[in-house]
Amino acid sequence: MATCSISSGDIDEINDPGAAPYGNFINYYTFNPPENRLSLIPATLLQDLGYRDGHQTTLILDVGCNSGELSVAFYQHLVQESVCQEESDKWKVNLLGFDLDEILIQRAQQNNPRPRSISFIPLDITKDNDQLQDYLDHHGCSHFHLCLCLAVTMWVHLNHGDSGLLQVLSRLASISQHLLLEAQPWKCYRSAARRLRKLGRSDFDHFKTLKIRGDVAEHAREHLETNCGMELIRSFGSTTWERKLLLFKRR
Repeated sequence: MATCSISSGDIDEINDPGAAPYGNFINYYTFNPPENRLSLIPATLLQDLGYRDGHQTTLILDVGCNSGELSVAFYQHLVQESVCQEESDKWKVNLLGFDLDEILIQRAQQNNPRPRSISFIPLDITKDNDQLQDYLDHHGCSHFHLCLCLAVTMWVHLNHGDSGLLQVLSRLASISQHLLLEAQPWKCYRSAARRLRKLGRSDFDHFKTLKIRGDVAEHAREHLETNCGMELIRSFGSTTWERKLLLFKRR
């Protein structure tokens, strides 16, 4: 997820990827491969949530998709290749991934093996939501059936403060029936700030003034349940990076 435009080719980000100040790491999935999340998510998730029956089209949104490898792997994981053609004609799944970094989006578009079902667009969700609504309108849906927000919240939080984080969570909740959230723990904030200083760059604008600290995932859960009409329905455990995967549902 990127919240401000910077070059994806910055050599410092390759040597020390944790120092990227906006989360738009180049070659991100070489050091955090999709399997780190997919190993925790059942391949039957869409069916378990009731999206195999009664929905001609199921829409998935991937927030901060980077170069798209996880988007594609997630799609292939949830929409199994064994689904017969007759069934796939009745049950269509489309995925939209977005990131602010246009270079990463170009890479995702170029390497997309399923352009009829998966699409990628450049978008800054802190500023522009019209494209998401246009996508929903195009498919005749009022919301995305499943929204993936994986390792994105910290970058929004550091660059846009407490209010920016809560606004993005509220926005995603308003357009999603289910939200799969992976919020970075506070130790990741400290590491990101330390690595940024090590490279001699300016500190994050909001790091020292953030009031939402500690268990960020718990703060996010409280906000989603108290203010956004969602409820936590399942925890899939923690990734190898000790980050919880939490599934919320709109009440």
